[in-house]
Amino acid sequence: MSNGVELRVFTEPQQGATYDDLLRVAQEAERLGYGAFFRSDHYLTMGGDGLPGPTDAWTTLAGLARETSTIRLGTLMTSATFRYPGPLAIQVAQVDQMSGGRVELGLGAGWFAAEHAAYAIPFPDTRERFDRFEEQLAVITGLWRTPAGEIFEHAGTHYPVTGSPALPKPTQTPGPPVLIGGRGKRRTPALAARYADEFNLPFVDLEETRAQIARVTRACEDLGRDPATMTWSNALVLCVGKDEAEIARRAAAIGREVAELRENGLAGTPQEVVDKIGAYAQAGAQRIYLQVLDLADLDHLRLVAAEVAPRL
Repeated sequence: MSNGVELRVFTEPQQGATYDDLLRVAQEAERLGYGAFFRSDHYLTMGGDGLPGPTDAWTTLAGLARETSTIRLGTLMTSATFRYPGPLAIQVAQVDQMSGGRVELGLGAGWFAAEHAAYAIPFPDTRERFDRFEEQLAVITGLWRTPAGEIFEHAGTHYPVTGSPALPKPTQTPGPPVLIGGRGKRRTPALAARYADEFNLPFVDLEETRAQIARVTRACEDLGRDPATMTWSNALVLCVGKDEAEIARRAAAIGREVAELRENGLAGTPQEVVDKIGAYAQAGAQRIYLQVLDLADLDHLRLVAAEVAPRL
């Protein structure tokens, strides 16, 4: 789409969306040349009635794998509390096969207590969630990377694995890219340096972007990993309009204030957004996930493809 910063579409279907709503967005994003279609992995709305309800992330991506052909597909972020690592490794490998090798796995420790309570998902304390998250990363990547015909084992506290044939294999080798993100100062950078192909910063400003990239860079160097092998990305809410009236209309549609969006997101005229993406690129971002909250407004995506992407 551009030689500089790659633009990806990022949706939040827990706010209320059907599979068909997501399919329309994904197919339009593919037609327009966006780099990827990503979705959150949540089961409960964070405001509003959430109608008609949430959809499951990996069920959605399996469907999209067969109804798209070039766009990459992934999660920001699958919660490690939602699934056992073995079945998740199988799911993601299968969707990777179904898509011809276009899948990416964003994985996080999980944080939204209310959705766990609403759907009977255990929610341990922060330390245990991070311990489980770390083990999930070891098991999932270990299963994918085990050579065919060999056995994978993992002596874990939470997820011990014995005698696993480590099948099926994903199409991508050594496996789909793994995304880790967040603002944690200690464990997050260490886990990213060890396991992540991409580090994502959700909804933070330029100062925090620079500071966290520096922490993850140091964590890579401490492990003997070249930080240049990491892809750096930000996720930011999108609200672009040709003029002030269109900007205001799009802000109102998602229940936000224009001034707040201009400060905290990618909001304003196409040129304003080009300039702000440029500032994030200078801070280190190579990809921007455009958080699209009004899934019915495909003209929003068309405007960005026509007026923002070519100028990056």
